[in-house]
Amino acid sequence: MRTTIIAGNWKMNLELEDALGLAQELRRLVRARVDGEVAICPPYPFLQPIAKALEGSAVDVGAQDVDAHKSGARTGAVSASMLRSVGCSFTLVGHSERRDVFGDTDEIIAQKLRAGLDHGLKVMLCIGEHLDDRESHRTFEVVLGQLDIALKDLTLEETSRITLAYEPVWAIGTGRSATPEQAQEVHQRIRAHIATLFNHDVAGSMRILYGGSVKSSNAADLLTQPDVDGALVGGASLKAESFVNIIRARKSS
Repeated sequence: MRTTIIAGNWKMNLELEDALGLAQELRRLVRARVDGEVAICPPYPFLQPIAKALEGSAVDVGAQDVDAHKSGARTGAVSASMLRSVGCSFTLVGHSERRDVFGDTDEIIAQKLRAGLDHGLKVMLCIGEHLDDRESHRTFEVVLGQLDIALKDLTLEETSRITLAYEPVWAIGTGRSATPEQAQEVHQRIRAHIATLFNHDVAGSMRILYGGSVKSSNAADLLTQPDVDGALVGGASLKAESFVNIIRARKSS
C-alpha cells in the first residue's frame, strides 16, 4: 500500500511572522499517524525557523527548488547540502513555474534531481503539460518525455526517494482543475511508464501526487482515484483551515 502525502507549496508568499504562525497552527492541527504524511515547502528565507518550529511534529519541511551544483560562484543559488543543513528532508524540482519563468530545461531539472539525491534529500519531481499540449493530444508525449530525461540512470534504490507530482500547467492557479477522471488517466499512464523504465515493483510503490487548483471542494474526489496518491497544493496551503480540510479529505475518500 502506498502512503498518501499532502504537500503545500507556499511559493513566493507570506512574511516571516505569518509564515511562522501558519507553521505553528499546522503543528497544532496535524496529528501523526492520524492525518498521514504532510509536508510544506516555504520560501528559502523561512526554511530554518520553520523547520525548527516543526521539529518533532507530523509536518515535514522541504524546499521549492535546489541548485544542481554543490557550491561555487552562483549568486542567489542554494545547494542541496545547504538545504539539509537547515532542516529540509526533501525538495521540489521541475515545477512548471521554474520551467516557464526561470527557464529550467528538462536537462537542468535532471541535474537538480541528481544533486538532491546525491546529498541525501528526497525529491518531488513535478511534471505536466500546457494547455496547447493537451488540446493537441500531446499530454502523454510531453509528460512521459519529461520523466524519461529526469529519471535516466537512477538506481532502483534511488527510485524509493522519488515522489512524482503531475501538475497540468493549465490547471495551476487558474481555478480550473483536471477532473478526477483526467487525473487518473494520466497517473495510470505514468505508473505504467515507470514499470517500463524500472519494474512493476517500483511502479507500484512510487507515489504520484496531483497538483493544480486543488482545494477542499475537489480534493476528496481526486483522492478517490486509484493512482492518485495525494496532492501538491498551492494557494489553498496558505491558510491552515483550507489546507487541513484537504488533508482530512483523504480520510473520507
